[in-house]
Amino acid sequence: MHTRAQLHKQRAVLAQAWDRLVPAICDRRRTTAPRAGVRTEIVASWERSAAHIMPEVSEAPLADTDETRFAWETSPLSGAVRLLESQLQTAADDGELVVAVTDPGARILWTYGGSVMRRRAEQVNFVPGGRWDEASVGTNALDLALRLDRAATVYSAEHFSSCVHGWVCWAAPVHDPRTGRQLGVLDLSTTWDRSHPIGLATAEALARLLAREVPATAMAAAAPDDPGSGGQLPEPKLLELKLLGQPGARLGGARLRLTRRQIEILALLALNPDGLDLCDLHARLYGDRPVSQGTLKAEMSQLRARLGGCLESRPYRIGLDVRCDVTDVLHRLRAGDVLGAAERYGGELLPGTESPALAEFGNFVTVALRNALLADPHPAAVQRYLELTPHDLDLLGAGRGRQPTDGQPRPTYD
Repeated sequence: MHTRAQLHKQRAVLAQAWDRLVPAICDRRRTTAPRAGVRTEIVASWERSAAHIMPEVSEAPLADTDETRFAWETSPLSGAVRLLESQLQTAADDGELVVAVTDPGARILWTYGGSVMRRRAEQVNFVPGGRWDEASVGTNALDLALRLDRAATVYSAEHFSSCVHGWVCWAAPVHDPRTGRQLGVLDLSTTWDRSHPIGLATAEALARLLAREVPATAMAAAAPDDPGSGGQLPEPKLLELKLLGQPGARLGGARLRLTRRQIEILALLALNPDGLDLCDLHARLYGDRPVSQGTLKAEMSQLRARLGGCLESRPYRIGLDVRCDVTDVLHRLRAGDVLGAAERYGGELLPGTESPALAEFGNFVTVALRNALLADPHPAAVQRYLELTPHDLDLLGAGRGRQPTDGQPRPTYD
């Protein structure tokens, strides 16, 4: 385990070497500057990088969103990541890391960031779609692991681009266990001062775990063509959203581990099934808060991974069948089923949400249900509502002072 002082010293040595060598390499000048402290493969990578970019690049270029989504959906690593997602997320949270999985060309397809690294990753496009090949952003562990076909570490000023001199990255290639071909890399990144000898071994171990899951997911993908399956396609998964009271989400019956912001995004998309473009979704989610669209794009990329790629863009739209408690409440109210609406009502819509659109819509739902109960105070419906809002004196009075109905729709007559 390196001490902080040792890490400071190592970083200073690399920074001095970078200052001596990289400008000369970029200017194609001969230099006799000593290369002490810089590994041969790093200097070779600097020389290759200088043929394509300048070291002042501030972020990785982004690939087309739809192309990236398609690449992830069809990647053999997609299913493997879903099976191990909780372990990868735990590793990121516990180690204050960002975890990334790429295609064989070092384009990031999936990421998950711990609290320390998430914003840093967004600032340099270390997000799905980010191109981290050597020609795009210079020396880095993702490209080096693919190029050398072995685990690689790139620490601080070993990176060609100065925008990631504050990082340390460990990457290991993931191979198809049946054919041996490279499928991509798994990368772990954090700040330079959190460098630890176990980082590289951890990346290698996680890459091996991903590789082990590839055959299982490949067989699952091929199952519809299996003669024993009768040629039947699997049933499409259902996304179930609980937005009233305590929020939650399930996909195909399995609970989804989502952040509060991701549930808010799904709520907005579920309430707008025709889709929302980036600007509209940003306004409804953040209002006037100073949040960049890049932050929202990163949220959408992570959310798309959690939905198995079933999140469409241009406009953003959920590509799954959706069942949502709040829309069910409104459907029942429109049909005059006040009792059914009250039974389905679980409380305020996403309590404490900072989304102006969701706060407004939640108020609309509550008022609509309350007005329906005042007009038709069925005892069971009123009791259910008052369990959640026990201090509504008007509704208490209405329930006592009016003859209740059965809470069901009434026939109409001409």
